[in-house]
Amino acid sequence: MADVRCRTVWISDVHLGTRECAAHALLAFLDRYQCDYLYLVGDIIDFWQLRRTPYWPQIQTDVVRKILSKARAGHDEYLRRFCDLQLGNIMITREAIHRTADGRLLLVLHGDAFDGMNGYRAMVWFAGAGYSVMVRLNHGINYGRSLFGYGYWSLSASLSSMLESRPWFVAAFEAAAALEASRRRVAGVVCGHIHQPALRSMGSILYCNTGDWLESRTAVLEHFDGRLELVGSTSVASDARATSLVSEEAASR
Repeated sequence: MADVRCRTVWISDVHLGTRECAAHALLAFLDRYQCDYLYLVGDIIDFWQLRRTPYWPQIQTDVVRKILSKARAGHDEYLRRFCDLQLGNIMITREAIHRTADGRLLLVLHGDAFDGMNGYRAMVWFAGAGYSVMVRLNHGINYGRSLFGYGYWSLSASLSSMLESRPWFVAAFEAAAALEASRRRVAGVVCGHIHQPALRSMGSILYCNTGDWLESRTAVLEHFDGRLELVGSTSVASDARATSLVSEEAASR
């Protein structure tokens, strides 16, 4: 399959160091998508899990090497203003402001800062813990299904489809992210953290959530005309097939 050239790629919540990390799918994705800017929007390595139950196969080292190989020679001076630490061609910061090709400014941050807003910190923590348990359970279920020749089945997607609406804490997180972008007077926000991929307008703000590389296996990318797109690996193996969802904001341009 031919490579895809784009201006920017955002990924987050890879959780290297866990058995649930879809490292093969991510490596295939990084092989296919060539970009000028690559943002790692937090939770790339799960240090907490590594301390509890160390796990690091060769494929996860391959992912790290691939990411390092994508470090580009030069950087936009606008991005440098938000750099806390620079290691060669890699800039490390808690947040950044990205200027798209069509001139819009996007706030880029992981999103954990929103956990404490409106007193929702405990609920978000329990939600995250519950999600981790569900992913592990789903891993065991699909291992058993594979033994009997059945395909991949997403427990979280099946449970979500039974609900009439998304959990209120996810809605609260999204609202907090959009509010912060509005407060900063930028056009949109790109974040991760809650493992819920999304790309849509929330009033005048473009809300982008990169999802994760445990189950959703999604990323947000920017084309050379500034259009944003949510792309996801549709394979549970290591191929690079992808489906795309174009934002409402992009479709209306």
